[in-house]
Amino acid sequence: MEDKINSIVEKFDICGTYAGGGSYGNGHINETLLIKTAEKECDDYILQKVNHYVFRDVEGLMQNMQRVTEHIRSKLKLDAQADIKRNVITIIPAKDGKLFYKDESGGYWRILLFIDGGHSYDIVDSPQKAYMGGRAFGNFQKLLSDFPPPPLVETIPDFHNIEMRLQTFFRTVEEDPQGRAAEVKEEISHVEKRQDEMKTIYNLGKAGKIPLRITHNDTKFNNILFDDRDNVLCILDLDTVMPGYIHYDFGDAIRTGANTGAEDDEDLSRVSLDINLFKAYAQGFLEETHSFLNQHEIDNLAFSAKLFAFSQALRFLTDYIAGDVYYKIHYAKHNLQRTKAQF
Repeated sequence: MEDKINSIVEKFDICGTYAGGGSYGNGHINETLLIKTAEKECDDYILQKVNHYVFRDVEGLMQNMQRVTEHIRSKLKLDAQADIKRNVITIIPAKDGKLFYKDESGGYWRILLFIDGGHSYDIVDSPQKAYMGGRAFGNFQKLLSDFPPPPLVETIPDFHNIEMRLQTFFRTVEEDPQGRAAEVKEEISHVEKRQDEMKTIYNLGKAGKIPLRITHNDTKFNNILFDDRDNVLCILDLDTVMPGYIHYDFGDAIRTGANTGAEDDEDLSRVSLDINLFKAYAQGFLEETHSFLNQHEIDNLAFSAKLFAFSQALRFLTDYIAGDVYYKIHYAKHNLQRTKAQF
């Protein structure tokens, strides 16, 4: 295994010589390793095998990352306080000039500069952390608010398209491949009653009242890197950065960060929205974004938290009716329990 890793690392234009590598982090999509170099003056690196079953257009994904990180880097160069190596992800190109290396078995690999001394949090356990999270993702939006054309590639087409999610849901209910629809009549009714309201953001965009922006689309709190004093260093995991509405980032951050229960909590009495975390996150987010958001965008930020809880429940429920074919489950009816917690 060491020889294979070394042979892949040698394809990239890194500083220093390979001194070992091991598994790093707890990501669910890409295979990630920390690569150590022998020389003290050289940086360490992150080596990732990109999951090209999830991300079909790896070349487009990497071009997105390059354009976004270069735009942010150009802004940071104007800030005398910026630590550019630690405040934005750095992609290390392969020796052939490409942003990735494709191995003989068709696997896609990339190398990023390792940001030393950083850490992340899985849980938002205080308003201060929520506030910092809001500022972090708000600043990410601000840095990209003047991003030039052409548009970025959609790395996962229709990822947050609620119209498409609803169409898929009702088609799955009609087909009912596992005979489960009768069991979840209450949940199906819940979707039917709320489907029109949940198209609010989609319809605003279609009417041209809110603009497509560059959105992160995976605003979990553990995608923010902090330094040893808990100051924000940078935003991680840019694989899903693509065109979207501002509400995608705000809504998913609240869904994941301000929930008092687990995503699949079996005790629904524990599941609610912590309004203090919501307020703190919204304050930080709006401090960074209020100058360029339009009034329709601001007016619908709070609604987006409802939308994303609904949307995720819809995805879980669709998968349950389909026979648990997308999400990994740990027990029978796990997707149904996830659905109930999100609703």
